[in-house]
Amino acid sequence: MIKATAIRKRFGDLEVLKGVSLAVRRGEVVSIVGASGAGKTTLLQILGTLSKADGGELTIGGESVSELGDRALSQFRNRHIGFVFQFHNLLPEFSALENVMIPALIGGVGEREARTRAEELLRLVGLSDRSDHKPSQLSGGEQQRVAIARALVNSPAVLLADEPSGNLDTQNREEIHRLFFELRDRLGQTIVIVTHDEKLAAMADRCIVMRDGAIVE
Repeated sequence: MIKATAIRKRFGDLEVLKGVSLAVRRGEVVSIVGASGAGKTTLLQILGTLSKADGGELTIGGESVSELGDRALSQFRNRHIGFVFQFHNLLPEFSALENVMIPALIGGVGEREARTRAEELLRLVGLSDRSDHKPSQLSGGEQQRVAIARALVNSPAVLLADEPSGNLDTQNREEIHRLFFELRDRLGQTIVIVTHDEKLAAMADRCIVMRDGAIVE
């Protein structure tokens, strides 16, 4: 599903990624771990097309994205990649249902179909009874479940998560961890997770360790 070859990234004089290569199979859950500054988030941003590499090749779902222009890349990202961040990034003025619908509407899906998809996903993550609540009325764990549903609304090829449980208490953290694997089992979802959480990293099918801009194991 993902094939990255010799990915390089530099910020000024600092080489953040030093020719990183990896492949992720369809339906695989992969964790990426390492100390702060190892290059984990930069790699995830490049895999998610949020940042462009200075060198190397990236293929997602069989399509080369390395040479796509900004407009084509934005469209590709909306259709094929879902993101889950540590701090949810939900829009406070919209309900849970509306937050989940937004990426589908941006992608050109009709309102009725977007609503149906969003309702199904909120049911899947256990929040069908909270769909009319705004983010301020939801717990941290509930907000992250909404964010996960939003990431899945366009049926992306890849779900990328950056410290998805880093801002949660122990109970909510464990529930979010289980949810990722339920999604893989139910939807066949391919998931890449950057995390400092040792338990979550160990649950993954494969754990990639980074150090100083390179994969070491």
